[in-house]
Amino acid sequence: GVQIELPIQWGDMDAFEHVNNVHYFRFFESARIAYFMRIGLTTTIEAMKVGPILAETSCRYRFPLKFPDTLVAAARTTTYTDTELHMEYLLWSQTKDNAAAVGTGRVVCFDFTSGSRCQFPNGVLNAVRTMDPLSMKRE
Repeated sequence: GVQIELPIQWGDMDAFEHVNNVHYFRFFESARIAYFMRIGLTTTIEAMKVGPILAETSCRYRFPLKFPDTLVAAARTTTYTDTELHMEYLLWSQTKDNAAAVGTGRVVCFDFTSGSRCQFPNGVLNAVRTMDPLSMKRE
C-alpha cells in the first residue's frame, strides 16, 4: 500500500469547528491517486485510454478531526479481480495518534473509448500484487 501525509487546513473545518465529512473522502482520494500513480495507472490512462473509476465508497468516522493536525492517509488493495480493485483506506491523526477514519472503495477499470468496463492491464495487476502481496485475487 501507500502512505502520504496531508496537513489539515483551517478551511477544512465547518461551522461546528471540526473537519467537514466531505473532506474525508477527499483525503481518501488523495491516497487512492498516490496508489494509482505507484502502480502505473496514470500512464495507462494516457497510453491505452483505460483507467480507474470509483464505483463505490464508504467511510466510518471514528472521531472528529480539527485544525491543526497532520494526517497519514493510507490506501491498499485487499482483493481484486481482472476488472476491479477492492481498496481500504485509513486516516491516521498524528495529533491524537489514532485512526480518525477508515473506509473502503471499489474501483473498476474503464475503457474510455468504448464506454464500458474492461480488464486492467497485466502490468497494473502485477504492480498491485507487488505493492500488496497479501491481496487476494477473486474470480
